[in-house]
Amino acid sequence: METKLKLVYKILRWGLALFFSSTILVVVVYRFVPVYVTPLMVIRCVGQIADGKSLTMHHKWKPLDNISPSLPVAVMASEDQRFLLHHGFDFGAIQQAAKRNKQAAKHKYGASTISQQTAKNVFLWPGRSWVRKGFEVYFTALIEMLWGKHRIMEVYLNSIEMGDGIYGADAVAKYHFSKTAEELTRSECALIAATLPNPRKFDSSNPTAYLRARRGKIEFEMKFMPLFPKEGEDYDPSTASGGIYKNN
Repeated sequence: METKLKLVYKILRWGLALFFSSTILVVVVYRFVPVYVTPLMVIRCVGQIADGKSLTMHHKWKPLDNISPSLPVAVMASEDQRFLLHHGFDFGAIQQAAKRNKQAAKHKYGASTISQQTAKNVFLWPGRSWVRKGFEVYFTALIEMLWGKHRIMEVYLNSIEMGDGIYGADAVAKYHFSKTAEELTRSECALIAATLPNPRKFDSSNPTAYLRARRGKIEFEMKFMPLFPKEGEDYDPSTASGGIYKNN
């Protein structure tokens, strides 16, 4: 019995060591190497094949310096206004979401930060299980420690789904606006950000009245947001969050 317990302990110890070393290695590699494929991209492609559809995946990596400076501001205004201030988790937003969810009958509010969304998109599968959420917390902490805000934003804007079969700023700029990511206007960036809660439902190339109204709100919030700092550049924490937080 004691021998079996020692064997189990040894396997568990080596398993944990392998898990932590391999995941940390992958995160370190992605600190320097572009993320060309994510689990979600693979899942979407498999789904297209299963449905008998033609395989469609538009994605091209662009350095953050070659993306319109309005796009980081727009996604911060829309998705995570405290992005430059928190360390991966916005506990104030989590409390607000929990409070609103108690009052809401059907609609559920989330509080995922850009860091959490990046970790989920790059390393994990879609879903709402506690197991996946636990891995999300782990990878979020890792990228905050090993990447920093500039790299997180760069990976986020290159990896997230921005339309059906469209991933990243360059692809959405090309296929929805017939231009490069660097040429996107402030209004177009706000419109792209407006689709992010459900980019397969909301189409930035053919915006509905609801989407246009949401774009207007995001453009208003952007007035209170700072320009996203370049890598290594300092920023003023007093201006690093605004919008709905500033107005409360």
